[in-house]
Amino acid sequence: SKDESGFAAPPLVSRGVAVVAVGYDTAPKGHMDAMVLQVRRSLAFLVERYSGIRGIYLCGHSAGAHLAAMVLSTDWTEYGVAPDIKGAVLVSGVYDLEPILHTYVNDALNMSREVAQRNSPMLCVTPAAPAAAACKVLVAVAQHDSPEFRRQSQEYGQALRAAGWSVSLLDLAGVDHFDIIEKLSEESYVLTQVREELPSSL
Repeated sequence: SKDESGFAAPPLVSRGVAVVAVGYDTAPKGHMDAMVLQVRRSLAFLVERYSGIRGIYLCGHSAGAHLAAMVLSTDWTEYGVAPDIKGAVLVSGVYDLEPILHTYVNDALNMSREVAQRNSPMLCVTPAAPAAAACKVLVAVAQHDSPEFRRQSQEYGQALRAAGWSVSLLDLAGVDHFDIIEKLSEESYVLTQVREELPSSL
């Protein structure tokens, strides 16, 4: 939740970066289509409300990485804005929702195959427009993530690259699905350093 995401903000705020934690309705209250729409609308609102924004960088873990990846595939003409998304850090994400359909996770999500397909970043990769080609995407996965998380991260990164996006894959040793993101509060952690370098490198 957005209330639990603040721990990762201090290293960025200390460098003058404004951090926004986006909330959305989780299952079973939130339907997958609604979750994706809420996050896209949140970004559109930020762009309209803060016109002086100089570049947007997305960061998400697990379900948050899924939603951030869906933001990358957004047709912004539907929202009347053109966010300047310069980078994304996607950590141990879910990029293909179909394998979830027959697991207990879908008990709350209640997704049909059609819903899973239209909300799977793997199936929504668009050819990189000039602005998107300049957007640096980091797809990170933990050494001790499940084989499915590792497979999806590898294949999504490859799909983005094949579509012309600027993508780096980072396989982090010695961490699992949870501490890969919990360590973001540590200044010396490699993912913290990579994330902090994004704004200054573009």
